[in-house]
Order: sequence, then C-alpha cells, then structure tokens
Amino acid sequence: MARHHTSAKDGQLSDSRRDARNDVYSELRTALNRDLRIGPAGWAYKDWSGVVYPAPRPKGFHEATHLAQFFDTIEINTSFYRPLRVAQAEQWVERVAANPRFLFTAKLWQRFTHDPAPGVGDEREVRLGFDVLMGEGKLGAVLVQFPFAFHRTKEAVARLVGLLRRFAQYPLVVEFRHASWKVAETFALLREHHAGFCNIDQPIIGRSLEPSAEVTSEIGYVRLHGRRYDTWFANTKPRTGGSEARNSSAAGDARSGPRDFFPMNESPVAGEVAAIPAFERYNYLYSTEELLPWAERVQTVRATAKSTYVVTNNHYLGKGVVNALQLISILKGIKVAVPEALRQPYPELNDIAAEPPAAPTLFPMG
Repeated sequence: MARHHTSAKDGQLSDSRRDARNDVYSELRTALNRDLRIGPAGWAYKDWSGVVYPAPRPKGFHEATHLAQFFDTIEINTSFYRPLRVAQAEQWVERVAANPRFLFTAKLWQRFTHDPAPGVGDEREVRLGFDVLMGEGKLGAVLVQFPFAFHRTKEAVARLVGLLRRFAQYPLVVEFRHASWKVAETFALLREHHAGFCNIDQPIIGRSLEPSAEVTSEIGYVRLHGRRYDTWFANTKPRTGGSEARNSSAAGDARSGPRDFFPMNESPVAGEVAAIPAFERYNYLYSTEELLPWAERVQTVRATAKSTYVVTNNHYLGKGVVNALQLISILKGIKVAVPEALRQPYPELNDIAAEPPAAPTLFPMG
C-alpha cells in the first residue's frame, strides 16, 4: 500500500493554514464577545456603599462611571418608576463615555405595564429621555416588564400588541413572569413586531415562567432575579387601620390562584404596603454551579441574536455585581477587573480577578 509522505513544504503550508484558521476563530470569538454585554440592574443602592463603591467616595465620584469600568451595560431601573428626564439621560451618557462599548438598557415606565389606561402625556414624557439615549447611540434595549398578574388572555394580548406598536421605534424586549405566555403564539407575535423575549430566572412558584433560551428578535435578553422562594411574592398589609398582615402565605395563594401577588418592586395593590423589606427579594447570591446552566443558555441565545444582554437583578449588597463578574469570566474565559471594595465581602472574586488586591489585608481573605 502506497504511503503519502509529507514534505517540509507541505508541513509549512499546513502550519500556515492552521494559523489562518486560528486567526479566524479568534476573530469570531472577539465578534461574539463584542455582541455580549453583561451587567447589573441599577446602581443607586445605599447598601452598595463600601461594598461595590468606595467609602468615603472620592470627589466627583459617580456610580455609573465606576461601573462602566467593569461592565459594558447597566439596566436603568429608575425609568420603571418615573420617566427619565432629558438632563438625566444626557448626564448619564457623559458619565459612561470612557467605555465606548457601553450601552444602557432601560425599563419602560410601569404606567404602561401595570396601569390599564396610560395617557398620551405619559407617552410623551417617556419618549423624552429614551430619545436622548437613542440619539446618542447608547440605548441597547427597552424592557417592557409585566407583572406575574399579567396572564395571557385575549385582552392581554391586545394590550401587548398596542404597546409594541406604540413604541415600535425602540429596541423592545418583553419580560413575562407568568407561564401562560410561554407558547408558540407569543413567540410568533414578538417576531412579527421585532420584539425580543426576556429569558428569566426566578423562583418557580405555581405557574411562574421557567428558565428558557428563546430569541425572537435581533436582541437576546437574560435577567437573573435570584431564587428567594420565601420572599418572592409579597405579603401585604393595609396602609391604615393597623391590621395584621395576611395569615396565608404568598406562595400558597399564588399556587391556588384566587388572586395574584405582585412582586415587591411592582406596585402592590393600591392602599397597601409590603410587609417584607423589598431588598429581601433580591438578597441572593448564585453559586458557580447555579450560573453554569445559565451560561449555556446565554451561549444558545448568542448563537441566534445579533446582540445579547445579561442582567443580574439580585442586587442586595452587590450580589448581582459579583454574579455578573463571574458570568463574564465564565462566558469569555478571561480574568476580569474587580472593584476593590468588593473583594473583602466576596473573596471568591479573587479566583477570577485579573489583578491581586491593591494592598495586603490584616486577615486572610478566606
């Protein structure tokens, strides 16, 4: 049987081809990383002082500028509670200018997702701030976040379509919490209107939407809320009269279905206040083992989406910042820059940190 002998020239050609192939793979990895943005939800949390942010803060310090050193996106939370002011949006664009890759995502005002009859003036207000971000090329997505109580019905679908048409010029992504929306008809509707589907991690209670890796537009979106089963649905008590909080558990009511409980950042029923501190819903740190399946889902989303955003909403005491940094390290296969203040409360970050601690500590980090 004849043998094929490889000449030195053939070997050199093979090496050349191998180098060219590796260059192509490197470029593809770079392109994928360019399209992937991971970051926390919000930045204005008092409990981040001395944890995520230095304390005391240096003169001229701004939270968004600080975070933009470590992340390529932040989800704006304040726009859920009130429309962004033009001056706010202009200032925030300036604050993140040092990171040219940085893009904001922003929540749509809750008046459109939780109030059945928003007015024309409300729409005009919302557009002012969004248009600033859009005009500066800094608006990656607008998140239309519905509550668990928003079930898929004929009326709800009509309301959704109305919103998608109303704000069609923005890069929309829709977040559902209730499992009734996870059907082929929903995905087809979102594709028709070029709107993304938000894949979420939340406590699975009753008919809560389960983890997914769906893509319905050029934008892929993932949000991690934590897994605080004990506090996810809010027990409430009346604002007046001093009545005791309800005896039945929120989880029990959610399963049996006589009424829906709003998560604590989603406007409890008028005239009532939450009996559990709001931060407890987001007081959760994902383990690496819990993040890995989500890293795989993100890769699935990235394979189809043009741009992918991963947002960590488990914000209490900077836990979402920790998990966002860990996801960057897992998905990009790199060591990452770590906020110095965050190292001591979360020593596990030293395993993925690109640099050692700035100064020796008095006690072992572990």
